[in-house]
Amino acid sequence: MTTDERLRRWRLVLGGGEADGTGRELTGTDALMDGALGRLYDRKPQDRTGDRSGGLGTSAPSVARWLGDIRTYFPSSVVQVMQRDAIDRLGLATLLLEPEMLEAVEPDVHLVGTLLSLGRAMPETTRETARAVVRKVVDDLEKRLAARTRATLTGALDRSARISRPRHRDIDWDRTIRANLKHYLPEHRTVVPERLVGHGRASRAVRKEVVLCIDQSGSMAASVVHAAVFGAVLASLRSLATRLVVFDTSVVDLTEQLDDPVDVLFSTHLGGGTDINRALAYCQSRITRPADTVVVLVSDLYEGGIRDEMLKRVAAMKASGVQFVALLALSDEGAPAYDREHAAALAALGAPAFACTPDLFPEIMAAALEKRPLPIPEA
Repeated sequence: MTTDERLRRWRLVLGGGEADGTGRELTGTDALMDGALGRLYDRKPQDRTGDRSGGLGTSAPSVARWLGDIRTYFPSSVVQVMQRDAIDRLGLATLLLEPEMLEAVEPDVHLVGTLLSLGRAMPETTRETARAVVRKVVDDLEKRLAARTRATLTGALDRSARISRPRHRDIDWDRTIRANLKHYLPEHRTVVPERLVGHGRASRAVRKEVVLCIDQSGSMAASVVHAAVFGAVLASLRSLATRLVVFDTSVVDLTEQLDDPVDVLFSTHLGGGTDINRALAYCQSRITRPADTVVVLVSDLYEGGIRDEMLKRVAAMKASGVQFVALLALSDEGAPAYDREHAAALAALGAPAFACTPDLFPEIMAAALEKRPLPIPEA
């Protein structure tokens, strides 16, 4: 990188104040980029009293123009960060209630979370535009995640269904031969199989049950979006019975809406308190086959309910044979702020809590379905 290019980049970062020290003047497109950055970052964030001190203006058209500018000058990944900062720093969430504003934004998971948090405040004139934004994000996530998830979990379900005394037509010959290579008879040039490995016969029957228990408090927005997509994918597997439960201080079962993750998302109400114990109590009451059930709790573990009862409930489920998975987040953002005391208590029960990216989730679920050690990522 040349010295001139390095000074240019530092000038864009530092903003041209008296102390930036670059001595670099910007012209043309660089000046326009600097103007777009300055309208967002050269002002103080909105304070909690509601005074607007940002430089984007207060009308949807002016913000929409700014959104168009940044999409012209910056790559999509940077645009998404700037949108998020504009919403957080300058209090622009309410402007997302206007259709022309929504049509100008770059859809991403965090924008979906903001839209969902607006909830019932969203007027009917905006709702259809908002659904289109959410639909685009959901479709993109399904394209990225669905095929791999189905393949990974189908393999895990097939392996968990294999039987050791199969009928002839159910024998898995490839695995049977590999399992019996030590019994090869050179003089007969053949393998004598002492152990047969077979496929499960009831390939269309439900073999495992999965309960996704999702914290819908405001800090978990990205996790809720990903959970809705994964819930729909899991529900599409015939050999899995999937239940999706979301909670704050109340508990809502959205299983009947799993065929469309957009409907699931618009049925959530991000924000509010957290009662993990109540949510787990509901999930526990719906378990009929503990030894064949995986419960996935996605929460930052800030419990507003009865802590000791929550831990007793987890211990009881594990004792009954349930595979219990605790995820601090299901997103690309890494580990969030979380209750470390509760995480340690779960780990002592044999249910370590950790953050999980969407790309790792299929492997986590496959291990849980096969009752293998979970591939926990390094902190």
